[in-house]
Amino acid sequence: MNIFESILIALDSIRVNKLRAVLTLLSISIGVFAIIVAMGLVRSINSTVSSQLADLGENTFSIFRVPKIRFGGPNWRAYRNRKPINYREANTFKKQMNTAIAISASSSSTNHIVKYMNNQTNPDVTLLGTDADYFITNKINVSEGRGFYDSDIENNRNVAIIGNDIAVLLFPNVEPLGKEIRIGKQNYLIIGILETKGAILGRSQDNIVVIPLTQFLKYYSDKWEESLDINVKTNDISNMEIAKDEAIGLLRGIRNVKPWESNTFEIETNESLSQQFESITGFLSIFGFASGIIALIAAGVGIMNIMLVTIKERTREIGIRKAVGAKKIWIMLQFIIETITLSQIGGFIGISMGMILTSFFSKMMGLQISLPLDWIIYSILICTILGVSFGAYPAFKAANLDPIDALRYE
Repeated sequence: MNIFESILIALDSIRVNKLRAVLTLLSISIGVFAIIVAMGLVRSINSTVSSQLADLGENTFSIFRVPKIRFGGPNWRAYRNRKPINYREANTFKKQMNTAIAISASSSSTNHIVKYMNNQTNPDVTLLGTDADYFITNKINVSEGRGFYDSDIENNRNVAIIGNDIAVLLFPNVEPLGKEIRIGKQNYLIIGILETKGAILGRSQDNIVVIPLTQFLKYYSDKWEESLDINVKTNDISNMEIAKDEAIGLLRGIRNVKPWESNTFEIETNESLSQQFESITGFLSIFGFASGIIALIAAGVGIMNIMLVTIKERTREIGIRKAVGAKKIWIMLQFIIETITLSQIGGFIGISMGMILTSFFSKMMGLQISLPLDWIIYSILICTILGVSFGAYPAFKAANLDPIDALRYE
């Protein structure tokens, strides 16, 4: 038996029965395509988020009123009833925390309009209220001008630092520094422009205006009861656990949490946030894999039907082969190799389409392109198993044809 000849016969079968072969190859391609795209996008999303969090450093942690990423579950009522982390508590915490080199408090809201003279943005600008240490704890750089001073916060000054999108849109031919923008009913003097960060998950990180936290709480939030996020940076990762223990003790005291009561806040590291995010994207992986497997099973049934029809059409050929001494195992292998060839061609098309689309969507959404090379190999193996599994019955049926009856077949 010649393996190369069996492959050529399979290719010739595709050429002769174009429509039938195309429909089968399409089913296989869609299945493999679904697996590659789902796994590729999940890898790209996880890689991008992990990279973003890693940029903050391993020696930082955050404090939130409720978990940043959460699913329903039995704790939702307890989370809902938690008091906000207000400005007084955040300020007291900053003054009393000893094992940190920088502590920042912040809050944000979206869908703001920013105006400069006759120009204005769309109502999709993120407004961030924070303090001077925010740029340290979050590793955010100011490319032009300056960041906040403590006096800007303490004296409640009307100053702002804008993202690159705001600068390009409102000041196409003018230097933004020193100009005044308007947000709502308040005017702000531009003192800095943030370093360009680009988009992530299709949302620009540069469409933002940063103002003093005191201004934000006064004009753009639920007054002083706005729940704040606190970011803490230690001098070294070895001090993280000590700093977290001190933070828990301080906040429990500041928020009057009784010894027998659970914490009314959450402490999360970059690693824990990354793990929580990956648990969410894991559902996308499962959905994509399940969809792909269902499509591949359907394709396998199509392959089996094609091979049964092919055997019917080549009954005389099988009879001649057996008459001249072809063994059953040779005939079985011939047809199994043909089904594997069909499966691999469909798989190759699906892999190619999946890699192209994964790269395209990743670039469009501002993600790091991370192709799932392991799943490309798995897809090749799955297609091989598909060919063997669904080609076995037709091959067995062909191998067991009676040579005399086969030669008489018209």
